Amino acid sequence: MLFKKNYKNFVLVFVLGMTAVLTVVLLSLSGCQCLRHTRKQALPGFISQELKKEEQIEIFLVGDIMLDRGVEWYIRQNNDWRFPFLKIADELKKADLVFGNLEGPISDKGERVGSIYSFRADPKVIEGLAYAGFDILSLANNHMLDYQRVALEDTMARLKENGIDYVGAGFNREEAFSMKIKEIKGTKIGFLGYTNLGPEVWSAGEDYAGVAWISWDDIERIKEDIKKAKEKVDILIVSLHAGQEYSEEPTVFQKSFSQNVIEAGADLVVGHHPHVVQQFIKHKHGWIAYSLGNFVFDQGFSEETMRGRLLKVIIENKKIKQVIPVKIQLNQFFQPEIL
Repeated sequence: MLFKKNYKNFVLVFVLGMTAVLTVVLLSLSGCQCLRHTRKQALPGFISQELKKEEQIEIFLVGDIMLDRGVEWYIRQNNDWRFPFLKIADELKKADLVFGNLEGPISDKGERVGSIYSFRADPKVIEGLAYAGFDILSLANNHMLDYQRVALEDTMARLKENGIDYVGAGFNREEAFSMKIKEIKGTKIGFLGYTNLGPEVWSAGEDYAGVAWISWDDIERIKEDIKKAKEKVDILIVSLHAGQEYSEEPTVFQKSFSQNVIEAGADLVVGHHPHVVQQFIKHKHGWIAYSLGNFVFDQGFSEETMRGRLLKVIIENKKIKQVIPVKIQLNQFFQPEIL
């Protein structure tokens, strides 16, 4: 009787134990299937986000870049032609394209014909521009002929040799007013540059170098040029060198020109010259940054001139999805840093 009772207890314990083990196994398998199912659901979304990021285009637009005078002094003190960009180059390299305004020629040629505030940077500064990742520069400004046409011509030749494009100047009028097109991930992005500062005689001619100089009388013609340019590209960005130095308010010319070119088809207008940041607005379908302020400049006499703005332009499906203004601070060595 005792054996039978013990045998029955053994069988009962065995059955209960196996039932418990089987239950755990089944629950584990069920959990794995759920996990797999969850992963299968999550995976397409993750891939979608990654693909979306890969399809996005990011353009960085910055303000005035002056590599002479006090900026050059710090370069030589540190024996590094990359010095002005050391604090920001890693960030710039994240972009698909970087654009800025080059304030003055890069050359060892010519004689000074500009004012006492004339600029001419050592040709070695191109090493810094290339290191920072600049793809295209506007040469349309009131300092580009400070050292005669020969220095401008030398600048353009040196930039070309180093794989950096330019707009707003040329070896003749046709080139100075022509659009540069950069194609990125199948999207065509056009750039144009103009200035209404400096003497009119600095304007490029039929057979001599100069800048894309304009006045009130040219706005209607420029509107027609914008319409034709937009037919050739998906995104059109226009740079304007104009305005009043150190004023935080755009001039009537800045407003009229910028609004007219947006209405003619441009997607974005960026301004240079005032050396301080001005308004950033949405106008119709496009955006206007009247002045991006300084990017690299030795104007340490005020807080306003030691600040700037970087525009981060995000493009998706051949259209501008977002324009993000990013604050820039120049340190005591005139190096820009992102705040």
